[in-house]
Amino acid sequence: MNQTKEKLFSQFPEISTQEWMQKIEADLKGAPFDKKLVWRTNEGFNVNPFYRAEDIAHLKTTDALPGEFPYVRGTKVCNSWYVRQDINVTNAEEANAKMKELLGKGITSFGLKVSKEMASKQHLTTLLDGIDVEKVELNYLSCRTRIVAVAKIIVEIYREKGVDLAACPGSFHFDVFKKQLSKGVVTDEWIMIGKELLCSAYELKKFTVLDVAGISLANAGAFVYQELGFALSAATTILDTFVAEGCGSAAEIAPRIRFDMGVGTNYFMELAKFRALRWLWAEIVGTHGEDCKGDAAKAVVHAETSSWNMSIYDAYVNMLRTQTEAMSATLAGVHSLTVLPFDAVYKESDEFSERIARNQQLLLKEECHFDRVVDPGAGSYYIEHLTSAIAEQAWKLFLHIEEDLGGFAKAANEGAIQAAVNESNQKRHKDVATRRESLLGTNIFPNFSEMAKDKITKQDVVSCSCEKHATITALDYRRGGSDFELLRLATEEAPKRPLVFMLTIGNLAMRLARSQFSSNFFAVAGYEVKDNLGFNTVQEGVDAAMAAKADVIVLCSSDDEYAEYAPQAYEAIAGRVPFVVAGAPACMEELKEKGIEHFIHVKVNVLETLQGFHKLLGIQEKK
Repeated sequence: MNQTKEKLFSQFPEISTQEWMQKIEADLKGAPFDKKLVWRTNEGFNVNPFYRAEDIAHLKTTDALPGEFPYVRGTKVCNSWYVRQDINVTNAEEANAKMKELLGKGITSFGLKVSKEMASKQHLTTLLDGIDVEKVELNYLSCRTRIVAVAKIIVEIYREKGVDLAACPGSFHFDVFKKQLSKGVVTDEWIMIGKELLCSAYELKKFTVLDVAGISLANAGAFVYQELGFALSAATTILDTFVAEGCGSAAEIAPRIRFDMGVGTNYFMELAKFRALRWLWAEIVGTHGEDCKGDAAKAVVHAETSSWNMSIYDAYVNMLRTQTEAMSATLAGVHSLTVLPFDAVYKESDEFSERIARNQQLLLKEECHFDRVVDPGAGSYYIEHLTSAIAEQAWKLFLHIEEDLGGFAKAANEGAIQAAVNESNQKRHKDVATRRESLLGTNIFPNFSEMAKDKITKQDVVSCSCEKHATITALDYRRGGSDFELLRLATEEAPKRPLVFMLTIGNLAMRLARSQFSSNFFAVAGYEVKDNLGFNTVQEGVDAAMAAKADVIVLCSSDDEYAEYAPQAYEAIAGRVPFVVAGAPACMEELKEKGIEHFIHVKVNVLETLQGFHKLLGIQEKK
């Protein structure tokens, strides 16, 4: 068989990188390779259009094996993961019944959001009635002021159940730096709470109790390298602090830390992020001695699909986003995964949306067999390059925090972490506004007829009493599509839905292309659009627009014909409604001199342009 393979491949001559480059440059016909084909990522490194074996020959990660230090290829020799679903525990009996039902539907891990009223032994005993706590991963989430009390109660209940506490998987969710990052409150109370949690959960050897919430950074718009670099710095601060506090050795504290990471739709980048996370964390923990290069150095990583790119409009597209995100996370070998229901950002999820989210993971396990192959990206020239490049950028950021900012706790208390992430969020919002970053159904290709106002029953931000003590800037959790959603919601509440009329004339191909572009452009703001097959004269088109009671008229033709048609249309309209030229013709400056002000094309800021039309049409934008 090997001889057959050798004979087969011997028929193909080996092609050098230089020969590939010569072919590519010939096909580019003089266009610069670096500008046309090299992608400059937001992570600070370039991605080439192709990679070869020689590009990864120097990387140490290519020699790693699954389950072996530094764990770049995974912390285990299989790719199983916990399928997690979160439950709001406001009624212990109902939550218990739901857990039992979901156990029969493929869920193997629960995030139990215990409300203030439920944080008692009586309610928690009812909650866990009939649940095999040695086989199901149970993650308890509660307010940081109650999480220690919840932990003590849970340990007591487990003892009464007579189970092996050391065999029970789960976590007590204590988001260590939540107050600083999400609430803008300077504090060091996390040290006291962490010490009490470590002590209370000492017998629960398979429980993590110190949470690094990379998901908070991801949902605030952080770039991949920022989420990774900041998460590693936070985890290092946590590890060093509790070792110094005498809570245990590094080998004892490290396994108690859990990384709660987000996962976005940059498919291969996200996959590589988790590989880089395991690698760098293992190296960090490994510096504490040889006894820290075994299980202690294995990162426990929970992934949750991002809410930053989720949308209210065309919400079913969220299923596509979360599906690719789930694929990235599971192929990367995470410990557990939560897939957010597609409607999570605007309402309390119902049985249908929860079932879809749950089945998205089960589909990957039961039908795609993602749990059968460990680290399938290993050896891929592209993925290995991404893993190394992301690790390098994250490590630079990590060193900057440690060496220049005095560590994560100090940087967070001074607002430096929040400022950096918010700056990235602002940049990404600008990219969405200019369509450099696309959100299908929101800033591009919207559902023209959809109305969303009545389906929104939940706000993005939930207030907390500790916010009144804020003294530093908190993370900005505005989703990527929120600005466009506000535009469209304002349109829905306007007394009249504006009608945009396409005055199509001249060159058939160009007028069709530009009318389609313009229709999608204005539909993003929720305007009604009337397209047309074409008019014989400009005057005929203007008369039809006036008869249709158009609020905006868009001239759609070719660049060459605009010099003639645009002035005619402008004069015929005579300022009765705003007039727009679709495109950026060479004669644009001449047309502007004639009084034509509005041009739409691929280079304009879509958001600002539509906000301008809102003002022209007297539509009050929502805040």
